[in-house]
Amino acid sequence: MSQFALPLDWRQRNEPLQFIAGESNRLALRHLDHPALWPVRTSLLIGPRKSGKSLLGRAFAARTGALLIDNAEAMDEESLFHAWNNAQESGRYQLWIADAAPPQWQISLPDLASRMGATPTIAIQPPDERLLLDIIAAHLERHGLLVDLDTRAYLAPRLERDYVVADRFIDLALVLAAGRQGPFTIPQARAVLQQLDPTVIDQS
Repeated sequence: MSQFALPLDWRQRNEPLQFIAGESNRLALRHLDHPALWPVRTSLLIGPRKSGKSLLGRAFAARTGALLIDNAEAMDEESLFHAWNNAQESGRYQLWIADAAPPQWQISLPDLASRMGATPTIAIQPPDERLLLDIIAAHLERHGLLVDLDTRAYLAPRLERDYVVADRFIDLALVLAAGRQGPFTIPQARAVLQQLDPTVIDQS
């Protein structure tokens, strides 16, 4: 069981509505639940866009007092090098967040590269079918749109396994609902899918 208390109504630009735990992020949650087991005081969290890594990082920082460095790959390498050293000297945890890990994230400073080699990297994976549907259902249900098992079964083979797609689906579904509450039906789901990709032809 994760120890994180994640804010359900905290939506910031470029972030998901809330963090939903699932198999795709289980290892990341476990790692952040046990910072005392880290081999060094710094860890790197990576993951796809809209996967919740920044929201998860802020929850970790709030719980532990850790220093959070988001978009670490865009930060000056000398500053990162000194930050990494300071974490080890001060004992204060640091969580760095990036879209990808080295070597995809090119590091030219040898001293920083060597330290990154000793830094644990934890990854949020692309969503599996269950997590994708849980994300959509949780957000729609918070707005009074109930996603039943039939609608979930309809969506399962038709949605691309991508956090960005899920986020866009939610936004379009809420626009379509226009504030109405009640069941989120298969015809509504079909309409949203066709807005996501006008080339989709549903034969069912």
